[in-house]
Amino acid sequence: MLRLPSHFRAEAAVLAAAGIDSWSALASQGDPQLRRLASGGRASEQRLIKLRGQAQLVVDVGLEPEEAALLLYAGIASRRGLAEASPQQLLTQLGRLERSLLGMAPPRVDPATLRRWIRQAQAGPGQRGPGQPNPSRSPN
Repeated sequence: MLRLPSHFRAEAAVLAAAGIDSWSALASQGDPQLRRLASGGRASEQRLIKLRGQAQLVVDVGLEPEEAALLLYAGIASRRGLAEASPQQLLTQLGRLERSLLGMAPPRVDPATLRRWIRQAQAGPGQRGPGQPNPSRSPN
């Protein structure tokens, strides 16, 4: 099931109407398909492209949707971008972003988690088999 934040309500409705109900289905949409979905005027093409980038990070790297969204807002929009990222520079970017969003709350992404994400991105899509736990998440 594709669950999006409430500020993507219009995009969620358009995707649902088109039968796109999973991250993998969204990740596989090309620019022409997203353009067509946005042509009705209810959804923004740019927001659909952003959501597709998030979906690709979820599917190709094995991140949770919230983790992928955080990376997108920090400027990482693809598996390749994450694989080539400097861990220290990305940690600095994420720290700034988290502070702007959450104030002085403790950072949610630590260096070990970030290195794990980068290794997952470097390994490429499909390195985790279906049903395997997401190694970027520690059990609670």
